[in-house]
Amino acid sequence: MDGEFRGPGLGLVSLPGSRSVGTTAMYPVLFQIGGVTIYSYGVLVALGVLAGLWLARRQAAAAGLDAERVWNLGIYMVLAALVGAKLWQIAVHWGDYAADWSQLFSLATLQAAGMFYGGLLAALAVALLYVRMARLDFLALADVYAAPLALGHAIGRLGCFAAGCCWGKPTAAAWAVTFTDPRAEELVGVPLHQSLHPTQLYEALANFLIFAGLWRLGRRRQFPGQVFAAYAMLYGLARGVIEFFRADPDRTLLFDGQLSLMQIVSAALFLLGMWLWRRGQRQPAR
Repeated sequence: MDGEFRGPGLGLVSLPGSRSVGTTAMYPVLFQIGGVTIYSYGVLVALGVLAGLWLARRQAAAAGLDAERVWNLGIYMVLAALVGAKLWQIAVHWGDYAADWSQLFSLATLQAAGMFYGGLLAALAVALLYVRMARLDFLALADVYAAPLALGHAIGRLGCFAAGCCWGKPTAAAWAVTFTDPRAEELVGVPLHQSLHPTQLYEALANFLIFAGLWRLGRRRQFPGQVFAAYAMLYGLARGVIEFFRADPDRTLLFDGQLSLMQIVSAALFLLGMWLWRRGQRQPAR
């Protein structure tokens, strides 16, 4: 999830034309046990992480890699991603934190999910360090993790939809969604009672499609790094386009609001994927 999430509460969302919020609303709270509340967002993000780790471990043997190492590295990358996403968020909002240092240690900051690209870069850094120390093939590992990353991210974006964060611009499209729960506005800032692009669902769908494509490509991979290169190009392109439909303020707009920082990073990711693909094609077949 990108953007600041100030707490665990989740917003309800209704489809245009619905007369009653309850008939088409999301369910922010799955259930309660005593004083403990289980929220949709946290469950979906955790499910995405576990699904990705499970799938990566399952693919390890076919790639000639040790399943336990793949699982362990996955855990390290998840932890690094949590820290990296949070650090990116702090960097983006540095002016606010500099004005009030106590915010760094506030409950809101601790509960904020952070920003995806910060997490991705941190995870890649940990992976590079790990493979160097363990003398593993980075591209082989990257290929194993690419499809699981897309799958886990897709499931996590459903959590964003439940929370109301990462919302889209106003639209009159038939598939627009309207958030109505005051907790959503209070916790993540999403505007209420407005028909918005469901950008969370756009990205979830894009990631599910990327996952399907990568899963198929992985079965006929022609060179090391091909699956990860495809992920970098496909996600970079998808995210860059979806950014045009987003309206949340945590994207750091540049060039008089024409582009966001996330689009610049998406372009860089796309170019990295293209370079890896062309590099792989030029290498002798293994």
